[in-house]
Amino acid sequence: MRVAVLYSGGKDSNLALLEASGEHEVACLITMKPQSLESWLFHYPNAHLVGLQAEALGLPLIERECPDDEAGGLRALKEALRAAREVYGVEGVVTGAVKSSYQAARFAAACGELGLECVNPLWGRDEVELLEEVVRRGIEAIFTRVAGYPLSKALLGRRIDREVIELLARLKPYVNPSGEGGEYETFVLDFPLFRKRIVPLRWRVEGADYDAVLVIEEARLVDKS
Repeated sequence: MRVAVLYSGGKDSNLALLEASGEHEVACLITMKPQSLESWLFHYPNAHLVGLQAEALGLPLIERECPDDEAGGLRALKEALRAAREVYGVEGVVTGAVKSSYQAARFAAACGELGLECVNPLWGRDEVELLEEVVRRGIEAIFTRVAGYPLSKALLGRRIDREVIELLARLKPYVNPSGEGGEYETFVLDFPLFRKRIVPLRWRVEGADYDAVLVIEEARLVDKS
C-alpha cells in the first residue's frame, strides 16, 4: 500500500515511519504546523525544521499551517490528506499514536472521510519498550520541550538514552513515558533512514524550569561519518 506518514519530526513519528517502511511504500510525509504550543492535536516545537528531515529522508513533504483548536486542526489535516491522495496516490496514512485515544480517534475519522486507511504501527505497545526500541534502532532523539514537574529544562537538548529511559520508567506513575500526554516532546537528529544527519548550529531556551522549550534557530545537514 502507498502511504503518507503523519510526521512531526519526533521520536514516535520516526519510529512509526521505520516500522511502516518494512510493509508499505512510503510516498510522502505530512507535517502540520500549529500556531503555538497550545495546539490540541499537533507537535509544535521545531516544526520549521521538518523540511531538513524530509531532505535527509529523500521524501516529498506536504506542510500545512493550522490553528491550535481541534476543529481548525482537523480541517487543515483533511486538506493535507486530500493533497497526499491526489498528488501522490496514497491509500493510507501512518501515525505515531501510541495510547492517546483522543488523537487516534480523530485521525482515523479524518482518514475515513477521505477513504484512506489509518495505520498505527505503535498503537497499544508499552511506552517504555518503545523508548528502548528508539535507542536500539539508532534513533537520535533529543528533548525539545518539557511541560510539567518533575521534568525540568535540564533535559532540553539531551538525547534519549538508557539512563533517560530508566528515569522515565521510574516516573511512570506521574508522567506518560512516551510523552503522549504533552509531558515532553522530541526532535530527531539522526535516524537509520536518514541519508545525512542534522546538526543544530544555534538555539535558545524559552520558558520556566518545568515548562520550557528548546528552539533550534539554525541547523544543517552533514554527511554521516
